[in-house]
Order: sequence, then structure tokens, then C-alpha cells
Amino acid sequence: MPLARTQDSAISDLLKIILAVILPPLGVFLEVGLGKHFWINLILTLFGYIPGIIHAVYVIATR
Repeated sequence: MPLARTQDSAISDLLKIILAVILPPLGVFLEVGLGKHFWINLILTLFGYIPGIIHAVYVIATR
């Protein structure tokens, strides 16, 4: 049974997604810290801004 999302967690995710669009590694950092997803996102953002955004939103949405 999945956990119910509270209004606070939904607002938090929305703010992280907004930050992910502005600066993708920051949104991922706030979600997972300095883990492998952060470094993957940093590399994707350096190669291209759009792949970094897509990855950041994916990481935030699936956690």
C-alpha cells in the first residue's frame, strides 16, 4: 500500500521541481543529496541543459 502524500510534501516537491528547472543539480541535491543521481545530473546538465532538467524532474517525481 503506497503512503499517502501530504500537502506539505506535495508543495515541497513542487518547489524542488521549480528549482530543478532553474538549476537542475540543485533540485536533485535537495532530493537525494550528494549521491550518484546528483553526479549524473551534473554531468547531464554540463552536456546539455534540457537533459539535466529531464533527469532532475524524473528523480524528484519518482521519490
